Parts: sequence; structure tokens; C-alpha cells
Amino acid sequence: MRIDIITIHAELIKSPFEHSIIKRALSKGLAEVNFINLRDFSDTKHKSVDDYQFGGGAGMVMMIEPLSKCIESLKAERNYDEIIYLSPDGGRFDQKTANFLSTCSNLMLVCGHYKGIDERVRELYITREISIGDYVISGGELAAAIVADAVIRLIPGVLSDETSALSDSFQDGLLAPPVYTRPADFKGLQVPQILLSGDPRKIEQWRMEQALERTRKRRPDLLM
Repeated sequence: MRIDIITIHAELIKSPFEHSIIKRALSKGLAEVNFINLRDFSDTKHKSVDDYQFGGGAGMVMMIEPLSKCIESLKAERNYDEIIYLSPDGGRFDQKTANFLSTCSNLMLVCGHYKGIDERVRELYITREISIGDYVISGGELAAAIVADAVIRLIPGVLSDETSALSDSFQDGLLAPPVYTRPADFKGLQVPQILLSGDPRKIEQWRMEQALERTRKRRPDLLM
């Protein structure tokens, strides 16, 4: 999988790709992540990528020309399964979306800033808009890092245990059950005996019951 991230602040998101699971995925060649500097596609003297919005109002808008040139340049090199704009008014990012995107070969992520991007870019190029939640952050970079992380870890071979991602919260529409490790007794708090029983069938049944109960208490909306 190849992920191209269009940004004006690549330094904000390089770190998550230089550590842990995602770093190993990139080192193995299971995924490739590229940061494209939008300012390289600006024709202005100071490499500006924003301008005042028509109609007045506070906040600048990312200009159409640099974004168009950047996107067209990338599209000339390969076909993209999705061109994604990270936006607070996009569709809510969830595990189902991550699962779908993990099956793609080429993704382009467009990071907005200021008051957003010229609407015509969305009309001409964007195939999917994603929001990571009902709040606003300073730019799309952190959202792009979250989306890329959630997607890359699902690629076969990235996780050492192939079943690990399948047991994550939300994969089956439920929250994950509680998990424990050694010691079995800590300050009087005991690991449930069923997990020490060695009976796979009973343990799986217990985990399903716990997942249902936890979801019912914490996220009842998932059961509707």
C-alpha cells in the first residue's frame, strides 16, 4: 500500500511513522508513506498556499491552484483508489472505514489548514471526506496520521499475530473485553479464574459475554 500525504507541515506527523508497528510495516515494505510539500506547487514568490476568502470573513482559505497542481501531478503517476480530504464535516472515521481502506493500493490524503480548502478542489478531486470526531484541530496532519495508522496496522503481515487486529474493539461491532497479564494476584485483585482454566471454549464464551456487557455499559449506541 502507498499513502501520499499532501501537507504544509510534514514535520508534524513524521514521528508516528518512525516508531513501533508502523515503522516495522514501512521497513518491511508492506506500506509506503510519502509526504508531499504543497508549497512546492505554489507559483508565488513566497510560496503562499492561502488567500482571503471571497465574501469576507475571518480566516484564510487554501488556494485552488497549488492543490490542483499537486493532485494532478500525483494522479499522473498512478491511479488512486481514494483521494481523501481530512475535514471536520466529513464522514465519521470508524473501523469499518479503516477495514475498507486497508484493502486499497494507493491512497492520497489531503491535509487542510486555516478555514479549509477551496470548495472547487472538493468538487473536482476529492472522492471521500473523513472526520476523526466532532471537534476542530489546527490542521489535517494529526487526523491523517490517525487514519494512516489505523489502516496500515490492518495490512496482512504488519502485526505479528494475524488474529490481533481481528480482536480489536469495533471489529465485530463491540468493545473489546478486559485483558489481564501476570501477576494473577495484584494487591488482592484477582484475574478471573475462567482465564486460568485452560478451557478455550469457556474462555471465548466469557470474553464474548464481557464484550457485550462492556459495550452495553459504555457504548450502548453500538448495539442499536
